[in-house]
Amino acid sequence: MGDPKKSKKQYKTPAHPWIKTEIDEVKQLKKEYGLTKRKEILVASSFLKKYKDIAKRLIADKTAQGEKEKTQMMDKLQRYGLLQAGASLDNVLSVQLKDVLERRIQSVLFRKGMCRSMKQARQFITHRHIMIGEKEMTAPSYLLTSEEESKLGFKSNSTLANVEHPERVSVPKNTAKEIKEEAAALRKKQPFGRGGPQRGRREGSNRGMGNRMGNRSEGNRSSGKRGESKTEVKRGAK
Repeated sequence: MGDPKKSKKQYKTPAHPWIKTEIDEVKQLKKEYGLTKRKEILVASSFLKKYKDIAKRLIADKTAQGEKEKTQMMDKLQRYGLLQAGASLDNVLSVQLKDVLERRIQSVLFRKGMCRSMKQARQFITHRHIMIGEKEMTAPSYLLTSEEESKLGFKSNSTLANVEHPERVSVPKNTAKEIKEEAAALRKKQPFGRGGPQRGRREGSNRGMGNRMGNRSEGNRSSGKRGESKTEVKRGAK
């Protein structure tokens, strides 16, 4: 049965990890769908492979139990929006990995125009701004059903619920590029001190020189006082 505290692994890794075509495909999918880990792609591909294997088995199974399993599987895939009503088992074999990734809550949020990009959609979800009905969502990889998609929205007490929120207003590509360039220029000009990096360094060196000069002057004063005290003692002895 296994340890209930340790969940079962939800994905299978490929037989060979260093295949260039697969590595390039993973990079492209991560960029397109705003993914952070290769594991997210492996989970989606394992989910797809599971139902394709079931479909291949049920194509040859003509028993009553096989028909029952076929109905249950087709209903489930239709609820997830991966198949249309009235689809056959052959349609299951034509479902692609991108079709599964499109049903993630992160992708649906972006396609519905509730955020600017896939990465921002992920940020909204992980920062607890998104709800499905009364249920708070924090997992960007959650697969939405067609019914849940209609209930998708922002929290009522979230500032992002306002359509005019600055983070939800779409920015033209040219303007976004100008903003990035301006921010990069400001970072380069950002001073270390009040008067800039060079002035800050000069002020620091001047302070050090002033401290050293002050120490020397204090030493001279103290040595002068000691000399005066010695001469006074000698005069008194005479």
